[in-house]
Amino acid sequence: MSTKLHIKKGDTVFVNTGEDKGRTGRVLEVRPAEKRAIVEGVNLIKKHTKPSARHPQGGIIEQEAPVHISNLQVVDPVKGGPTRIGRRLNDKGKLVRYAKKSGEEIK
Repeated sequence: MSTKLHIKKGDTVFVNTGEDKGRTGRVLEVRPAEKRAIVEGVNLIKKHTKPSARHPQGGIIEQEAPVHISNLQVVDPVKGGPTRIGRRLNDKGKLVRYAKKSGEEIK
């Protein structure tokens, strides 16, 4: 059973804590069971790989590692800074996410 998270794939997020504090990036993947997300250009690690079809040369590859979602905040679509997320019914009766800072609906 997975829980509903405030972050979805494709969101632009702000990193609150850690080595990459203050950076923003796009969410590439969300892992609800682990409560983690992979963010583009954030939490980069170096991975040693053997030559394969995907990486014929092998060697050291830099890639993103998952970040805990408690360390991420969605960027407000209007004001641009990090914001908390709420859920409410829109005019069509559908539950949507909205930015608490500006009140704007998040697509």
